[in-house]
Amino acid sequence: MTEIQTLVKDLAQSHGRSRESLLPILQGIIEKDRFISEYAMIEVAKELDISTAEVYGTASFYSFLDTEKRGKYVIRVCKTITCAMKGKNQILLALEDTLKINLGETTPDKKFSILETNCLGWCHKAPAMLINDDVYTELTPEMVRQIIEDYRKREA
Repeated sequence: MTEIQTLVKDLAQSHGRSRESLLPILQGIIEKDRFISEYAMIEVAKELDISTAEVYGTASFYSFLDTEKRGKYVIRVCKTITCAMKGKNQILLALEDTLKINLGETTPDKKFSILETNCLGWCHKAPAMLINDDVYTELTPEMVRQIIEDYRKREA
């Protein structure tokens, strides 16, 4: 049995094998593997006795359920109107300039990916971004450059 098969079986054992268990199981795969592979989707479909298309439809609908490999640090910039009005575009430009990649890309060393996402729930402190599970608010381009530098120092 492969590692992903074992993970899916364990998650199904924990959450159940009904259609309502799909989202918690997908979230469990994200926690462990940081993305949901095509193989994982097939295994979930088998385990829950639903179509692979239904699993893929759910996985691809939610922006926090990545269906492709990302960097070690996934940067999600809020794209709501509030963040846009408060300087989201300058934040994205600072990230792209600092990391030398564009929105939707991953650095060659596989450390950082930049994505946009719907509301992070921090509109009152816009602009906001999330790096994995860490929230950063009231951002400026200078703050963004320092935050990225701090992550790079952690890696060194």
